[in-house]
Amino acid sequence: MKLSEIKEILQTVKIVNFRLADGSYVPEHFHVTEVGEVHKKFIDCGGTVRTETVVNFQLWNADDYDHRLKPTKLLSIIKLSGEVLNIGNHEIEVEYQGDTIGKYNLGHDGTDFILLPKQTDCLASEACGVPPTKQKVTLSQLNTEPTSCTPGSGCC
Repeated sequence: MKLSEIKEILQTVKIVNFRLADGSYVPEHFHVTEVGEVHKKFIDCGGTVRTETVVNFQLWNADDYDHRLKPTKLLSIIKLSGEVLNIGNHEIEVEYQGDTIGKYNLGHDGTDFILLPKQTDCLASEACGVPPTKQKVTLSQLNTEPTSCTPGSGCC
């Protein structure tokens, strides 16, 4: 989800809930402690220099159980950070504390914001000699229509 998308959604929702992929929710007394733009410049294992820019949200739980972030407040935090930091319309990456700081992509299912797990990947698999992932096929789902070579057709 891009920054412009969350701004649109926050104008229409009544509450802000963040849900993890396992169905559990970030406690409703969470805080958004950071909104920023993160630039990453790196070299992959194949020697290609790459850059990545994301908008970063950091969610934090405190012991103030009476706290509930309203959509208008989150929208004002996003707008202020955009104005002060000149943040671009990039994909959002959310940091949330589990056993360690987890990084998530952000989605929305029409009701809740969803923290979508991110995965590591080799960006230069051809240079590393990593074989391409083979497509898994279930034989029972293959097309069973006869092809040009059927028993008794004389093609074999």
